[in-house]
This record gives sequence, C-alpha cells and structure tokens, in this order.
Amino acid sequence: MSLTAAQIGELTAQFFLAAAGTLSFAILFACPRRCLPYCALVGAVGWLWYELLTLLGADAATASLLAVIPLTILTRVFAITQKTPVTVFLLTGIFPLVPGAGIYYTAYYFIQNENALALAKGISTFKIAVALAIGISLVLCVPLPKRK
Repeated sequence: MSLTAAQIGELTAQFFLAAAGTLSFAILFACPRRCLPYCALVGAVGWLWYELLTLLGADAATASLLAVIPLTILTRVFAITQKTPVTVFLLTGIFPLVPGAGIYYTAYYFIQNENALALAKGISTFKIAVALAIGISLVLCVPLPKRK
C-alpha cells in the first residue's frame, strides 16, 4: 500500500504534534533539559509507527504493541548515550500511546449506565494497555551487551 500526499502531510503534522505533546509532558515531569529533545523524538517516533500501522489496517492493540517496540529500543539507546535512566525517556515517550480517551469513555459510559458500551470500551482499553506493557517488557528483557 502506498501513501498519498495527503496522508504523508497528515503523518508529518501528527509527528510534530506528538513531539510537542511529549515535550510538554517531559517539561511537566521536570526531565533534565538536555534530555527534552530526545523525549520529544521518542514520543513522535512511537506515534508515527502507531499511525502507520493503523493506516495499514492494524487494530489499536496490535498497532500499540508494534509501535512501542521501536519506541522502547530508542529509549534504551538514548539512555545509554545520554547516561540517563530509561524511565526518563520511556515514561514521557509512551504518553501519546496511552489510551487516555478509552479510560475516560469507559468511566463515562459506566456513569451513564451504558454497561454494554462501558464493558466494550473497557476491554478495548485494557487490551491496549496490556499490549503496551508486553511490548515494553519484550525490549527491556533483552540484556545489554557486557562492557569490556
């Protein structure tokens, strides 16, 4: 499947918007100043992968799983090069992928007594959250090479 010019433009805009959102979140979390551009890049790369995968027909949970893998690899690389804990980049980088709207709508439907919708949205949100956790775990369980 090839991307149209409109889709490429939309992906470019979303890349920069995801970077801006992740950067804002990193500032809010008081990440070190020297790490802020790297945090923004991690979030933007993760969101770009997610959007590309959904354009290719993947569902939200599958796209989240496959998008968080390169995101987590990038966090490990930046953690090593910047001599900073992985969590600085990982917590801010997954911000665009966290299913916040799904959590909100689950609670909203529950309060509105729409139990079937609440259950469906809750299961979908749970699948995305588990996919993110599995993807992060898959990358972080791979040991780093030993230094000589």
